[in-house]
Amino acid sequence: MGEFELQFPAEQRTLHLHPDRLWIWEEDVYLDENRRPWLSMTFKMEGCFQVLLQQKDVSLGEPKTPSQLRSYVLPLMWQLYPGSQYRGSDSSYWRIVYHVEFGDIQDMLLEKLPDME
Repeated sequence: MGEFELQFPAEQRTLHLHPDRLWIWEEDVYLDENRRPWLSMTFKMEGCFQVLLQQKDVSLGEPKTPSQLRSYVLPLMWQLYPGSQYRGSDSSYWRIVYHVEFGDIQDMLLEKLPDME
């Protein structure tokens, strides 16, 4: 599995075309509809639960089944919804805080929205 790299090149570009779907492949690695891997890192700050997804080429391990990921804290799948948000397979909603590209690496920060009960 790959690791995050903090890079700060001079130019960054804001992206408006987000992946339609992200499916879990293995722990901390999702694949989009084009089979591009996205590494995930979670943060909990000031009561907000966020996940940073970084799209970069990494060698993939064996795929995991949902039963192997039973205690995983993130949704096993995200689907893009209108209004710059994703809906998780657990019915949670996640706002896209930003989606930028640095060179050939994309970063997308998602923030979990409060339950609408």
